[in-house]
Amino acid sequence: MDKEQISHIQLGVLFFVFMTGSSIINVPGPLIGKAGNGAWISLILSGAAGFAVLAMLLYLAKRFPDLTYADYSRKLIGSVPATVLGLLSLTFMLQMLSAMVMDVALFMVSSMLRETPLYIFTSLTLLIAALTARAGIEVMARMFMFIVIITALFLLSTLLLSIPEYMPQHLLPILPKGFKPVLHGAYFSFGFPFAEVFVFGMLIPFVAPKNRGRIPATLSIALIFNLFTLSAATIGGIMAFGPYAGEIPYVLYSMARLVEFQEIIQRIESIIGMSLILGSYMKTSITLYAISLFVGRLFRLRDSSVIVMPLALLGFITGMVTYDGPSGWGASVTSVHPIWAAAVFIIPLMLLTIMAVVRKKAG
Repeated sequence: MDKEQISHIQLGVLFFVFMTGSSIINVPGPLIGKAGNGAWISLILSGAAGFAVLAMLLYLAKRFPDLTYADYSRKLIGSVPATVLGLLSLTFMLQMLSAMVMDVALFMVSSMLRETPLYIFTSLTLLIAALTARAGIEVMARMFMFIVIITALFLLSTLLLSIPEYMPQHLLPILPKGFKPVLHGAYFSFGFPFAEVFVFGMLIPFVAPKNRGRIPATLSIALIFNLFTLSAATIGGIMAFGPYAGEIPYVLYSMARLVEFQEIIQRIESIIGMSLILGSYMKTSITLYAISLFVGRLFRLRDSSVIVMPLALLGFITGMVTYDGPSGWGASVTSVHPIWAAAVFIIPLMLLTIMAVVRKKAG
């Protein structure tokens, strides 16, 4: 793993895939349900918080260009505190892993293949993702470049072909119940997906040294595209379904069901299902790779790729025993994830950033 290198563009693609992956399907509906027509404002607020997380990671990456998050945390605060904070962060990373595979399984069972057991989807997704993660970041960067183009075309075609169903009058009033629902929506969308920016603290050092000066611009553009994509899906859902959009768990999938173009193109929801599967697979692969690298650096393992399969098995078991259905998964993601992510991702990251600034001034 130490010898692998990717370009800044490949890192940007991985970042966009990771941030957009499963969130494009799962975020719009619940977000509209919480924030109403002001859901797009919630995305702007939580996206701004995501940029703050990214700015801290970029600052630390500039200070320690050849070190991952686990490496420079040990250098800044010592081995024992870094290990304790790392273990806390690891709890949420494992939760992310199990949640995202359960996410695609619950979608398939509730929308497409209702008689298929959940463990079929979770086990296959984790197995393929684990094999991909073991192949390394270079392989993922090259392969995902092609897959993300296909997925983006699927999503764009759905949004464009749904234009006849859009009713712009549904966008008003923007804040019928005041600003509080918008803040609630921002709280939810910060936990999923913007707090997860933290994970890329493990992957930035893999960019070739000659490209590292372009990392800030590339990752910022990728995050802007992610924010634009989520906002477009959310606004499209509001215009297509109006006040009922918040009651639909998979808004983009439901929008695809409405598509009818001259009796030739109809009911294209299957391509959205494919997009979710591909997006979740890519995000799971990146997460598995980052977790294995994080554990390897934290405990100074010689080869962190050997723990990819055990981590995938742990994610499978955790998902099967933690979530008993869509309601349990939804409650966890909307209520628990944001505060959990803030406690084990954002607070330690802020601490390390402050320590790095203080040491720089002192030195």
